[in-house]
Amino acid sequence: MNATANTANRYLADLQVGERWVNSPIAISEQDIIEFGQAYDPQPMHTDKALAADGPFGGLIASGWHIAALAMRLSVQSRSFGGTPIVGAGVDELRWLHPVRPGDVLTLERTITEIIPPPKPKGRGTVKTLMTMRNQDGKTVLQMTALGKIPVRPD
Repeated sequence: MNATANTANRYLADLQVGERWVNSPIAISEQDIIEFGQAYDPQPMHTDKALAADGPFGGLIASGWHIAALAMRLSVQSRSFGGTPIVGAGVDELRWLHPVRPGDVLTLERTITEIIPPPKPKGRGTVKTLMTMRNQDGKTVLQMTALGKIPVRPD
């Protein structure tokens, strides 16, 4: 399934394990990296091109938190669940596996891996979604399992 804006509300019973979405690619600029780094992760590898060149990555790289936040933004913008309100319940196994550099083009793939029924009737179930962000070379730069609380269909 392509990541296009969905207008239909979707509830727990509408979802299936294996359901998959792929977002359109998005480019990361040097300015994006520096602005995020200055605001939220002020380390030289994220904020200063000259200092980053002498650092452990040999140049400027995006903060992992920047890429995780981008994954969240892409997920919300895709409206995979339509207008149904989703409550985040956490993230399991967040991994930053390859540095993101200026000019990289990233694509997010999301796959439902597990659906857990609500603990009480009329509650919210838990949907586990594997989120994998890859660069233009197919290298995985971020992987995590997002946990979302999805409501059952109202009466």
